[in-house]
Amino acid sequence: MKTNQFGKKGWTPVRIDSLKGKTYVITGTTSGTGFEAAKILLSKGAKVVMLNRNSKKSEDTITALKQELGNSIEVSSIKMDLAELDSVKKAASTVLETVPQIDALICNAAIAQVPKQTLTVDGFESQLGVNHYGNFLLQALLYPRIEESKGRIVVVGSMGYNLGIKTIQFDDMNWDKNYSPNGVYSQSKLAQVMCVYELQDRLKKAGKMDVKAYACHPGASRTSLIKTSGSLLTRFVWQLMKWSPLVQSAEKGAYPQLMCATESNLDQHEFYGPTKRMNTVGPVRAHKLEPHAKDKAVAEKLWEVSEKAIGLKWNL
Repeated sequence: MKTNQFGKKGWTPVRIDSLKGKTYVITGTTSGTGFEAAKILLSKGAKVVMLNRNSKKSEDTITALKQELGNSIEVSSIKMDLAELDSVKKAASTVLETVPQIDALICNAAIAQVPKQTLTVDGFESQLGVNHYGNFLLQALLYPRIEESKGRIVVVGSMGYNLGIKTIQFDDMNWDKNYSPNGVYSQSKLAQVMCVYELQDRLKKAGKMDVKAYACHPGASRTSLIKTSGSLLTRFVWQLMKWSPLVQSAEKGAYPQLMCATESNLDQHEFYGPTKRMNTVGPVRAHKLEPHAKDKAVAEKLWEVSEKAIGLKWNL
C-alpha cells in the first residue's frame, strides 16, 4: 500500500488537469457528494451526464451549476430510479444511444438506514435493491461502452461495510427475519464493495485490462443521505453530529470518487477514502480494507446471486 502516494495532505482535486474531451456519468447528483463531484468535473472542462430519479431536482441542479460555472458547461441529465430495474434499463439504453464515450461511471447514489423493511417494485429489500442491485445492473448495461472507452467503474461504498455481519446473508437476502436499518445498510454496502473486487478478478480472467474498477467511500460527510431515508431519531442524531469534528464537508466527501475517476496509476486493489478519525475525515488515500470484504467464495456466490436477481449476465 502506497500510504504516502499523495503526500501529507492526501489527494485533492488540484491534481486534476484539464478534462476537456472526457465524459463522466454520475448517479445521484442533486445534492451532497454527487453534486460536488459533478461541479468539480465540470469546472475542469469535462462533460457530465447525471442520472437522478427526480427530474425537477435535476433541472434545478443544472441551473445552479450553470449559474456558478457559466452557460458553456456541458451537463445533461437522464431520469433513472435505482429502485426500479426497468427504470435502470431505460436510462442505460438512453445513455448508450446518446453518450458515445464514458471515461468513468461513478455509482454515487444510495439510500441509508430505512427504518422499516421496505420492498422495491422488483421485490428486493430496498437498501440492497437500490445500493447494490440497481447499481450492479447499471454497471453491467453500460459496461460495453465503458470498455470501448477504456474507462472506469467507480463504486462509492461506505465504511458501513464493516458495521454489520461480516458476510452476505444468502439464506434471507430480504432480511425478513432480522431486519435492522443499519444492519441491512451495512450489507448493501458490503455487497457493493465485494463486487468491485470480484469484477476486477473477472476482467483479469477474461484478459480485459482496459477497464478499471475502483472502490472508495466518502467518510462522514455533510449530505442529505440520512435525511432522506433514516428514521426520526437517526436524523436527529445525525443533525447534531453534522457539525462535529468527525464530519467533513460534502466537497471533501467527493474527493475519493473524483480521485478514482481521474487519477492515473491508482492501484485497483486498494480501498480509498479519508484516513483520519476512524476513516471519517482527513487526507484521502488508500487505507485498510477488512479481509471479509475480499472473501473470494462469498464474492463469487454474490456475483451469481446478483446476476440472477437482475436477470442479466455480465458480458465479459
